[in-house]
Amino acid sequence: MSEFGKDIETDLHLIDVRLKQLKLEYEQYFLGTRKREPLQTRGEVQKYVQLYAQSPIKNTGYRFKFNNLRSRFFTFRRHWDDTVRKIEEGRYERHVFRADLKDRERNEAKDRRGTAAEKRANLDDSGDIFEAYVAARQATGQGAKGVTKEKLDSLLAQQEARIRKKYGAQKVKFKVVVEEGKAKLKATAVRP
Repeated sequence: MSEFGKDIETDLHLIDVRLKQLKLEYEQYFLGTRKREPLQTRGEVQKYVQLYAQSPIKNTGYRFKFNNLRSRFFTFRRHWDDTVRKIEEGRYERHVFRADLKDRERNEAKDRRGTAAEKRANLDDSGDIFEAYVAARQATGQGAKGVTKEKLDSLLAQQEARIRKKYGAQKVKFKVVVEEGKAKLKATAVRP
């Protein structure tokens, strides 16, 4: 390729090619596949545009083509600067969407795993100790074989009577917790 500035036709073609390449590099940067902004390529295109902006172009066809390329470059440059500013401020739609998606996936995984504290909170709200206990046993791998609602209700009634008598409680709240990988029932005396 000849030296830049010698032949206007090849120079305009080079500016066009470099501008298309720059547009592609910016798209890669905005998508996250390119880690850094393509400032070197942008500087080269800026230099080429400034060189011909300061020198008169006598051929009207070449002048038209150059003005077209220059206006495309300025339009792209404004768009790229706005997008970079949005990225820096954390408002870029693609990144916000991706962050929301990751948060959603993280929350879904957290819900599937379920920590002991979350299980306790969910069980307090559910009100059905039997279903919660069976679900916790299955989640911990203990299995629910031999556990029936009648047996559990009987056991809870006996335990509630003992706790009421021992602590003078009006009411006893039961909740299912997972400790050391095992599902357990915890009782809490509610005093008057």
